[in-house]
Amino acid sequence: MTVITSAQNARIKHVLGLVERRKMRTRHKQFFVEGVRAITGVCENGWPIETLIYCPQMIHSDWAREIVARVEQRVHLRVDKTLLSRISQRSTPSELIAVVAQAQDDLGRIPLSEKLLAVLVDRPQNPGNLGSLIRSCDALGADGLLVIGHAVDVYAPRTVRASMGSFFALPVVRVDGFETLATWLRSIRARFERFQMIGSSAHAQHVVFDCDLTVPMLLVLGNETRGASYRLRQLCDVNVTIPMSGAASSLNMAAAASILLYEVDRQRAVGEQISLEERRCKNTKKMV
Repeated sequence: MTVITSAQNARIKHVLGLVERRKMRTRHKQFFVEGVRAITGVCENGWPIETLIYCPQMIHSDWAREIVARVEQRVHLRVDKTLLSRISQRSTPSELIAVVAQAQDDLGRIPLSEKLLAVLVDRPQNPGNLGSLIRSCDALGADGLLVIGHAVDVYAPRTVRASMGSFFALPVVRVDGFETLATWLRSIRARFERFQMIGSSAHAQHVVFDCDLTVPMLLVLGNETRGASYRLRQLCDVNVTIPMSGAASSLNMAAAASILLYEVDRQRAVGEQISLEERRCKNTKKMV
């Protein structure tokens, strides 16, 4: 059992490159993952582990032992304690670190139904905000997140870490251009007559609580400083705002998304309850 001790080892240099450089992540279609929630998410959702890094003397939990036993031996990379600390992005190194294959940027990964709820974010610039947005989308029932424009790297370590494991449960797709998005939208509109593209803006005239959010929809969120682009706003069927009091003129992107997604969930839950009551009334009348 070979244990690597030098950061000059070619495989170790490759891992560090994935942490530090977006170009490396893009070229090799790989990214860096660390921590219990994240690696559990990788395993539970079937993401391919291409390298599993650990120090044999620092494997103490049943969780880590189970992952080590489950992952193929050919991708194991054993290191000493000093090198594990060098690779880790935490003050206390995790038991396990992984290099994982990136998912395809295919809009077909977004599941389609009459209850479609997808989110599009335009040119996000902060990896922590993007990770928090992914977490909110996962927690509040979104079917997927689309990222468009010159944006922060979806696979940056800070983005993945901020998602708290949700990154691996939610389809996150980078859209390579406006025409790709427009083509996808045309197919959605042809399939779902009630589909709406709903934009979010601090300057919109329509209040979100007055908008029908029970339709199949794509919720559009803008850049943290500039909002959504003019082309995206023009595509939207309606733009909505969140009413606010106090001195704040806007909300953090992930916070705004959480409020909007919660309102979607609330309206749809109320709608389902009304439909259930209507069906019960009809059945009662038939019985009478």
